[in-house]
Amino acid sequence: MEIIEVKDISARKAFLNLPRMIYKDDPNWVCPLDNDIESVFDPARNHFHEHGKCTRWILKDDQGKVIGRIAAFVNDKKAYKFEKPTGGAGFFECIDSQQAADVLFDTAKKWLIDQGMQAMDAPVNFGENDMWWGLLVDGYTTPSYGMNYHAPYYKRLFERYGFVPSYEQISNRIDIHKPFPERFTKIAEWVSKKPGYNFEHLEKSKFDRFAKDFLEIYNDAWKDFENFTPITEQSIRESFQKLKPIMDERLIWFSYVNGEPASLVVIVPDANELIKNLNGKLNFFGKLKFALNKYGRKNKKMRAIIMGTKSKFQKHGLESAMFIKLKEYVLPLNQYVELELSWVGDFNTKMIAIHEATGATFSKKHITYRLEFK
Repeated sequence: MEIIEVKDISARKAFLNLPRMIYKDDPNWVCPLDNDIESVFDPARNHFHEHGKCTRWILKDDQGKVIGRIAAFVNDKKAYKFEKPTGGAGFFECIDSQQAADVLFDTAKKWLIDQGMQAMDAPVNFGENDMWWGLLVDGYTTPSYGMNYHAPYYKRLFERYGFVPSYEQISNRIDIHKPFPERFTKIAEWVSKKPGYNFEHLEKSKFDRFAKDFLEIYNDAWKDFENFTPITEQSIRESFQKLKPIMDERLIWFSYVNGEPASLVVIVPDANELIKNLNGKLNFFGKLKFALNKYGRKNKKMRAIIMGTKSKFQKHGLESAMFIKLKEYVLPLNQYVELELSWVGDFNTKMIAIHEATGATFSKKHITYRLEFK
């Protein structure tokens, strides 16, 4: 076998094409857009390169056939917040061969050691954790956009190498046409009428204001979680720019208490419904297909990618009210049938409780693994 660092066009194409071979007979898999994957490794489109570094490899067998790939990352803002300096590996794809997987893991491990790391999280992304994060281990149905999809045998490849679960990531689903539980609805109606409580959906024309509110809410909501790294305005702008082609501003809600930004939920139509027949290609014909899909097929599924409430406003029921506002908009459209809430870590008991309160049911489980170097 031969491991090759991706440094030229040929290797980049091989890196992108491998999943097409791995999942060619899997009807649930949706090929991610090549452009989205490449943007992770492009310093001009991913500001994480300003405070970190990454690289990637492909693996060929003795006959020269590509049988695996992996990438490794060091985020300097996050790596040293752990007890041991910790880097990451992601975009792992491999045939069902422990030997091949071990070569890929060894390669990422060696590179991270050379960068001063003492542990590795995988599979993760060189970016925010709402995209390409965690190994799918349960719920092998069509994934939402940005959610990892993996062959079932990957779990065995990871665990036999020595990776151990760091935390589980649970995604749940809501049937849009099923009423919320009575208690949830009563709380929502009570909160929505409280004096000083205001709810607004995103307006693109006022994006600068909403971006500032997003930053304030998110960084307060998550500040008490271990190893949390504050989000930056640049990250927000990059993320929203990627979502712009599919964004519906009436699906993104903010709540305010006496004028103070308090809570938010970011929901987007599931782009995977629109790109499923593109095979990852957003060239001229791919863009034409995307446009036809967008205006002809109509999304049936939404994905909640971010939720957060400032610590002092938690347990105020703000999330309940925003979900009711959302449903008031969505139901008359007679379009959407499902909302996926993805994902919540098993360490986030407050968010798990919110999922349960909505009456959501299980959809998928991912695991973020850790390997400590000896």
